[in-house]
Amino acid sequence: MTRPPQPEPSAVVAATAMFVEVLVVGIGFLTGLGILATAIAGPDNTRRLAPVAATPLAAGAALAFAYALGILIDRAADTALAPARRRLRMQSFPTSSAYAQAQLKLAEIPAWAARADYARSRLRVCRGWILDSALLTLATDLALWRYPVEHRPLLLATATALGVLTTAGFYLSWHTITATGYCKLAAQTTPATAQTVPSQPPAPAPQTP
Repeated sequence: MTRPPQPEPSAVVAATAMFVEVLVVGIGFLTGLGILATAIAGPDNTRRLAPVAATPLAAGAALAFAYALGILIDRAADTALAPARRRLRMQSFPTSSAYAQAQLKLAEIPAWAARADYARSRLRVCRGWILDSALLTLATDLALWRYPVEHRPLLLATATALGVLTTAGFYLSWHTITATGYCKLAAQTTPATAQTVPSQPPAPAPQTP
């Protein structure tokens, strides 16, 4: 009895990595939504709802929702960054057909394709966390404003500064990874130009005796 063909290990690893990336992005955004909801509800309502949120059923639903939310946030971030991505791509590939041909050539070499997949993994996390960081900063500031805390102005300034720096850091990381990826793809798939050999002066004609 023949067994059904098993998926290749590389495909399984890639699928697992993508699942983790989406989940990481979704958990970050869901955390921001939770802080935002807590800030809007206020201290009294939060204390009443805390026992319900701590149940295993709520934890399982939150995990499932975080994965679905991660897909949505990843697509939203990709759409928002599309103009910047196209500008970076045009620096290495002037036309879409040239980029498509380079992608086909890259797929023919597994080692290069694996490194490109790793770069795309980091890229997806960075672009998703641009939105996550912005939401977490806004939610934290609102929570600090609503709840009775000491040194509120200092905490608000600190949270805002850290949030802005984190958001900018994720954007710069995305920008660097994207630009570097296009440059490497162009260098790997563009045929090297032949080097011209400098012309040598003609050899002197032999002297006749």
